[in-house]
Amino acid sequence: MSRTSNLTNKLTSNQKRFFAELIGTFVIVVFATGSVVLDTKYAGTFGLWFVALAPAIAVALVVYAFGKISMAHFNPAVTIGFLITKHMPKNLLLLYFAAEIIGALLASVFVKYVVGTEANLGANTPNYHFPILLIVGVEVLATALLMAVILVVVHTKGLGGFGGIAIGGMIGLDIFFLAFISGASMNPARSLAPALLSDHLHDLWLYWTATFIGSGIVSNIYRRKFVK
Repeated sequence: MSRTSNLTNKLTSNQKRFFAELIGTFVIVVFATGSVVLDTKYAGTFGLWFVALAPAIAVALVVYAFGKISMAHFNPAVTIGFLITKHMPKNLLLLYFAAEIIGALLASVFVKYVVGTEANLGANTPNYHFPILLIVGVEVLATALLMAVILVVVHTKGLGGFGGIAIGGMIGLDIFFLAFISGASMNPARSLAPALLSDHLHDLWLYWTATFIGSGIVSNIYRRKFVK
């Protein structure tokens, strides 16, 4: 048996959850922010399809890789959603939040020193040419759509093996069709890390309110309909 297997076997279930969430969030944030940095660095050569597809692929991969270990949150808004629907006990809340935020911060450090520093390290930016209520509403909608797909996958126990593709696809669609208004973060950790490291903090209020509202609305509906 390899050393890696021995180490894995020695980890407790909570430690496995922590590292699964940390690694998964790291991968997602590298792809999500790194794609923005690369597109900006090369003057839009890659285009919106690349910025949307990169995190979609990353999410699909880590959902399949870690879904059975941690339920594949990788997102504080999703963690709160699972807390509401009782898919996660309260005592694991800090563990998930810590893993997600640390993973995101490490990802932004990686992007800064390996990929580039353009576009504020890929920080989310809303388009203030639109009314602020529309911006907030679109970010709520984007997160609500994502949480709805995640709960469908959980409720169907994997959506027949297409769970990762469905979740990743929803993220890609949200970014492709809604990012031009709100930035389509859907993930407070994804927004926090590049904002902190680039000192681009003035938009964080949006991504640390609207995302939780979006996931909370859908999760409360699910709880009333399906949780006894």
